[in-house]
Amino acid sequence: MGLDLSVDIGNLVIRNPIMTASGTFGYGEEFAPFVDLTTLGGIVVKGISIEPRPGNAPQRIVETEGGMLNAIGLQNVGVEKFIEKKIPMLKALNTTVVVNVLGDSVEDYAEIAKRLDPYDDIQALEVNISCPNVKKGGVAFGTVPEMAARVTRAVKANTSKPVIVKLSPNVTNIVAMALAVEEAGADSICLINTLIGMAIDVKTRRPKLANTIGGLSGPAIKPIALHMVYQVAQAVKIPVIGIGGISTVEDVLEFLIAGATAVQVGTANFINPGVSGQLLADLESYLVENNISLKELIGSLKKNSD
Repeated sequence: MGLDLSVDIGNLVIRNPIMTASGTFGYGEEFAPFVDLTTLGGIVVKGISIEPRPGNAPQRIVETEGGMLNAIGLQNVGVEKFIEKKIPMLKALNTTVVVNVLGDSVEDYAEIAKRLDPYDDIQALEVNISCPNVKKGGVAFGTVPEMAARVTRAVKANTSKPVIVKLSPNVTNIVAMALAVEEAGADSICLINTLIGMAIDVKTRRPKLANTIGGLSGPAIKPIALHMVYQVAQAVKIPVIGIGGISTVEDVLEFLIAGATAVQVGTANFINPGVSGQLLADLESYLVENNISLKELIGSLKKNSD
């Protein structure tokens, strides 16, 4: 009898805790030649908005020590083209599909949730609250608990699917954000999204990114992500999904031990497009070799005084 690697993400059961992160895995089909998508816990497709977005001008990605900065600008095909062109393709992939949704207003999030709700080939929605609220002076939804809660309630009111809220680390109190969206009805929380950063070309004395600032991801942010996941997992009753610098099975294990029910693999996909499959195999090997179940591992962090 094989290992039971299934985990519950709210009322969604996925086959194992290895997922891919939005914005790093396209719409899924791009990675089909490199990894058996049917073996993964799930894929999170790139963010979808009401209208198509062309994204920012290049340069949009800059490599950094221990990671990368990106300012893609949430480029996507828009919800109507996604429904027409991408959902049939996603159905054929035969894996759990989570769609990341984004908007400039609470109404945008609600409308996208409503339009995607009828499609059974989408198993859950992931809500990107790092977006600026254009109706409130551009303040990101994910930096004010009340605003994050409003978005969460609006999405929940317009979908029957599990709702995962993706938290931004660019806040003073991540636990307050987590508690706000949990109270608003989130079925799960994932964290962290990218940290804000920049890079400068010293020869030209100009920003390396055309957008000046971008989102920092990769191994450099893992200690921050791990701490925030640990904090949130201690505070909420809903499942937590860990993201941030995961590239080895040791990284996966750290997040699970800290209290994450599942993890998402992001920047590492650019280095090795088959990494998620390798991480799953390595996790299975670890559990067998150490004679421990996945459920025993999750949240098993010991205090130094123990």
